[in-house]
Amino acid sequence: MMSTTVTTDQFMQAIVDTIYMVGMSLFVGSLIGIPIGILLVITRPGGILENKILYTMINPVINIVRSLPFIILLVAIIPFTRLIVQTSIGTSAAIVPLIIYIAPYIGRLVENSLLEVNPGIMEAAEAMGATPFQVIWHFLLPEAFGSLILSLTTATIGLIGATAMAGTVGGGGVGDLAIVYGYQRFDTVVVIATVVVLIIFVQGIQSFGNILARKIRRY
Repeated sequence: MMSTTVTTDQFMQAIVDTIYMVGMSLFVGSLIGIPIGILLVITRPGGILENKILYTMINPVINIVRSLPFIILLVAIIPFTRLIVQTSIGTSAAIVPLIIYIAPYIGRLVENSLLEVNPGIMEAAEAMGATPFQVIWHFLLPEAFGSLILSLTTATIGLIGATAMAGTVGGGGVGDLAIVYGYQRFDTVVVIATVVVLIIFVQGIQSFGNILARKIRRY
């Protein structure tokens, strides 16, 4: 027993649920967000595939979704979540709003990373006759890879915080444990334990991201 209300097995299951939510949300969110970020860069004014209409459509949608606090987004799309996974409670249900939350966030982070690339590199690639796809795949993405790693690290940490908030509506994971057993049952041990676990998660992920980005930038 780790406290009077929570067993070690429950606590470990909460950690597994949090890792599952973060992993699935990050994976699917990246599949959506990375292409969005690339589109924002290449279709913006002066981009290699400038498209004012497409850029004007995508940019405000991202701004609108990002302007919503996660807890409001979580509640607002409950009917959509229930339509997708047949429930609005639990870890599977929490993944739906987490993806909607993180995809535009990743898109914006990717956009910022790609915009850091020296424009001269892309101009040189185009001068050599590279197609837009070749410019993106062989020049733009490799040059921004280190920065992209840090961007995904930031997104992962943001997701950890979001999963904790998902606990307020029964989303499962460490956040749910902290709310139900720690806050509502006044168990200080559970609250402290969940805070420590979240700090370890964040510190570990940030350190790993920093080390990986540093190694990539040396090559």
